[in-house]
This record gives sequence, structure tokens and C-alpha cells, in this order.
Amino acid sequence: MNTEQPIETRCSANNCSVSTPEGNDLKKGALRRTPFSKFKKVHSNFKSPVQVTERAKVSPAEEVADLERRREQLDTEIAQLEAEGYREEELEHHIDMLHEYNDIKDIGQSLLGRIGKITAHIDWISFLFTSLKWHLKVLVTVG
Repeated sequence: MNTEQPIETRCSANNCSVSTPEGNDLKKGALRRTPFSKFKKVHSNFKSPVQVTERAKVSPAEEVADLERRREQLDTEIAQLEAEGYREEELEHHIDMLHEYNDIKDIGQSLLGRIGKITAHIDWISFLFTSLKWHLKVLVTVG
């Protein structure tokens, strides 16, 4: 269902008027963004430059065979890593340590942000105090 309504444009050398279904509510001389466009679809819907291509249709049997090949490949990689001395428990321990590190880092960044805000307030207060002292000195010397 197309909900877009046609817009009629009439342009001359000095003005451009637009007639919409609601009536000609734009003032004479109102400019359009592209009144003299050589392109046919200037006012069409936005089309993203990122194109999503559909995957080629693969039969379920081919997809299963591909997944089985991928599983065998991963199993051989796991066996190779285990032969080199790596253990699954060690990997889980490292992942837990990384999570803990990230939590500590996030807390540290939050604290640094708070210290920055406090420092900014202190700088502002010292500026006001210095400014007030200067103004008082000027008033005393003038008065």
C-alpha cells in the first residue's frame, strides 16, 4: 500500500511553487531542495548504501555436510591445542580473570571521572575566589 501522495512542482526562473494534496500552502517563491533535478527519483525513499546480499539457496543436506566439516575442523584444532598442553579449565580461569580485570578497570575509570568533576569544581571555585579578591582590590584602591 503506497501512502505517499504526489507533489506537483511548478518552477520558473525566479520562483518555485509546490502544490500538495492539502492545498497550495507554501508561499510563492518558496524554494525546493532540488527544483531543477535531472534525476527521476529525487524524492524517493532512502536506500542504504550497505547492500545485504541473500545467501545462495543451499539444500539442507549440503548445509549439514558443511556443518559436519566445520565440526571436524574444530575438533582437530581442539586436539592440537590439548596436545600442546592447553586445558579447558585454564582457559575458563583466564576468562574469569579478564572479567575481573574489566570490572576493576571500569571502577577505576568511574573514579577518575568523579575526580575530574571535583577538580573542575575546585578550579571554578579558585577562579571565583581569585576574581573576587581582584575586584575587591580594585574597589579598595579606587574608593
